[in-house]
Amino acid sequence: MNLSPRLGYNFFSPREFQRPWGWGLLLTTFILNTSAQDTNAPARLPEVLVTATRSPRLSLDIPFSVSVVNATRLEQKLPRTLPEALRELPSVMLQKTAHGQGSPYLRGFTGFRTLLMVDGIRLNNSAFRDGPNQYWNTVDSFALDRLEVVRGPGSVLYGSDAVGGTVNALTSGRTEFGPGFDWDIRTLYRVSSAESSHVARTEISGNLDEHFGFFLGGTIKEFGDVRGGRTVGKQDQTGYAERDWDAKLEYRLNEHSRLVYGHQTVDLDDAMRTHSTIYGLRWNGTTAGTDFERELDQNRDLNYLQYHAENLDGFIDAIHASISHHLQIDTERRLRSDLRREYQGYDANTLGLSLQLESPSPIGRWIYGGEYYHDWVDSYFRRYSAAGALQLQRIQGPVADDATYDTLAFFAENHLPLFDGRLELITGGRYSYASVDARNVQDPATGLPISIADTWDIVIGSERLLYHVDEARHWNLFGGVSQGFRAPNLSDLTRFDIARTGEQEIPAFGLQPEHFISFEAGVKTSYKRFSAEAVYFYTMIDDLIVRVPTGAVIGGNAVVSKVNSGSGYVHGVELNASVKLAEEWTLWSNFTWMEGRLDTPVILGGATQTEPVSRLMPATVNYGLGWETGDNKFWAEAASTVTGGQHRLSAGDRLDTQRIPPGGTPGYDVYHLRAGWRASRNFALSAALENILDTDYRIHGSGLNEPGRNLIFTAEVKF
Repeated sequence: MNLSPRLGYNFFSPREFQRPWGWGLLLTTFILNTSAQDTNAPARLPEVLVTATRSPRLSLDIPFSVSVVNATRLEQKLPRTLPEALRELPSVMLQKTAHGQGSPYLRGFTGFRTLLMVDGIRLNNSAFRDGPNQYWNTVDSFALDRLEVVRGPGSVLYGSDAVGGTVNALTSGRTEFGPGFDWDIRTLYRVSSAESSHVARTEISGNLDEHFGFFLGGTIKEFGDVRGGRTVGKQDQTGYAERDWDAKLEYRLNEHSRLVYGHQTVDLDDAMRTHSTIYGLRWNGTTAGTDFERELDQNRDLNYLQYHAENLDGFIDAIHASISHHLQIDTERRLRSDLRREYQGYDANTLGLSLQLESPSPIGRWIYGGEYYHDWVDSYFRRYSAAGALQLQRIQGPVADDATYDTLAFFAENHLPLFDGRLELITGGRYSYASVDARNVQDPATGLPISIADTWDIVIGSERLLYHVDEARHWNLFGGVSQGFRAPNLSDLTRFDIARTGEQEIPAFGLQPEHFISFEAGVKTSYKRFSAEAVYFYTMIDDLIVRVPTGAVIGGNAVVSKVNSGSGYVHGVELNASVKLAEEWTLWSNFTWMEGRLDTPVILGGATQTEPVSRLMPATVNYGLGWETGDNKFWAEAASTVTGGQHRLSAGDRLDTQRIPPGGTPGYDVYHLRAGWRASRNFALSAALENILDTDYRIHGSGLNEPGRNLIFTAEVKF
């Protein structure tokens, strides 16, 4: 396949090649054309993924656009948060409303239109709100073994919310089992300058015998105020604290089956939404808020028990079963400019049950099963005067009080090889049922309590194919069509809370599920020294639930509600490649371009207008050059991100003056150096100098600027 430089000219004028943009595209093109230098080399083994097909597959043989952030990459980069671990991946834009609140956009979608799982268990619940939210930050990035990213709709396998993409965060655990008792300790310390941060983690893992293993970990995080680039300086009131601990117990029943118990606790305190306070950064025309304080606490507890059996001898040759309980607590404290204090929040308990089976058959391999999730949610809102007297106690908090939300689903997927295995068809279907029973909702018209109950069900499908172009399977073509959907959740139906800058959202009634159809086509190739992928995707949007002005005003804020009136599309191109230039040198690059339009009402009940999709990722190139010695003792990397300005704004983007500058967010280019030394099996050091040029920049839609020149140092000790 020949991807010539002309591809870049579809999206950029020739003068762009005078900036690092052009160098990034030329690097991508060079890498894609380097494959001819190694056509006779044996194929290397790509990463193995489970998330894309619910069954272990080599990434080269998966008919989806996928990425893996493996243990080695996590150890080298030591990202501050889980969302930051996804930086430098294609079609991922990391929006940050605040330093403690990161929300990745995957192929143009974020919030409750992207699905995050922890060890296969849904993090998303029915109280998740629209737009960028803070919940992905409640997964400790220092407790992860790997991240599997699947771009595009995954609703057939994973249900509602899996629209822009699905991320499975797989946590660390005991990996070595043997006769007798054995144990290990790992300690880690990370310090950074521009983040003013200190992170310390300790892990203890061991096994009692060949059957039973254990893993315990704890992380302490202190983040000070972020220092921006050369002219921004310290961004006041942006720091926060976090405490995490996790445990995993594994009992191997035999060589084919095991039981796993997992636990996670996350306590994230005093994460200020600085942009809506008087401390908000005024940058390139953005405005600051009027609140004196707006702090969020996030608490999360997860407990699960899973049974895994594989390579069984019978009609069913794999079983994966899970039962889980998830508690998420969201608390917000707010001090208004008139010194009134407000406290609001919710507790969301989620019971999860899932069963997945796999069976071979004469007509292909079947992966099938079902899952059930039950949420019960309590919420509150209280307002106090400057003197401390209770002024208002609303019927509900940000979402309905005394509410339940149920989802039940059954799915099946068939993997059918044809033409002696050269072609594989993957056909899937899913039936989903959702119901809501919200008992305490504040009627926005009367202020009196009302209840909301509704049900929805839907059947969706997908058809994908993978074609091995050559017998050695160095080149694969893939493509297909996938349906996605998202049922209205409690936040859609009952939210009574501040939305974007100067907006008050009120409950909405009678909403219906959103529908998506995504078409995708691409090519993958892998050789011993070279791998690459090129993908085009087109996602059709129908019945999108969007915020619409009502024309009313509450407390000086424009009142918005939600309706099913968004229809449009998002489409784009992803290029991703790496080449081993020599035994110790690797050059990598990826490029993303996307564009989208959406029809939305100007005002509730009024005419519609066609506008750009909100907070769409600007064209972006990531590229780097890595070096590693043959004995893996020393490694280094120079990397860069170059992003174009995003000036295609929706009406809501233009009104969000605390986060998006007038006319759009400027482009930027930043450069990083990273290096490490593994002195022995038990001791390692690494350092990074990020944003070397001390550039002032902001990721599109964020509420603060990224760190300026940032020195990061880490030390790891094992014994």
